[in-house]
Amino acid sequence: MGITKSLKERELENRLVEKIKQFILELGKGFSFIGNQYRLEYNEKEYFVDMLFFHRDLKSLVAIELKIGEFQPEYIGKMNFYLTLLDKFERKTDENQPIGIILCADKNHLDVEIALQDINKPIGVAEYQLLLPKNQLEELIKKELEQKENN
Repeated sequence: MGITKSLKERELENRLVEKIKQFILELGKGFSFIGNQYRLEYNEKEYFVDMLFFHRDLKSLVAIELKIGEFQPEYIGKMNFYLTLLDKFERKTDENQPIGIILCADKNHLDVEIALQDINKPIGVAEYQLLLPKNQLEELIKKELEQKENN
């Protein structure tokens, strides 16, 4: 079918957005949903944060990037860029520095440690677990996409 990685990530995002209440509860207390595919504009270019939240107790924007595969070190650079844009253009004067969370299907702790070593922004990397095995989820996504194409 030619399904691309970004399409799968968008499908994962859409599933999370559909169940945003449960997702926010899993994150913990104090999270407020701002939006998905949150648009940031800089230098006549557009960038999109997968999901943006605000944490009431921390008084910080929280950017979440979703990745369906294994952690890649370049994800840190992208998140660092997003956090800088959020800090410069979105953060209010009474708010704290934005926080970034990268959710991956898998991560190697040593790779994450090295990738974050000289980064001075608050970025975390976490694994998510699917309720369905990965191959069953991919099949489910393919079927849903086929249904959308046929309708």
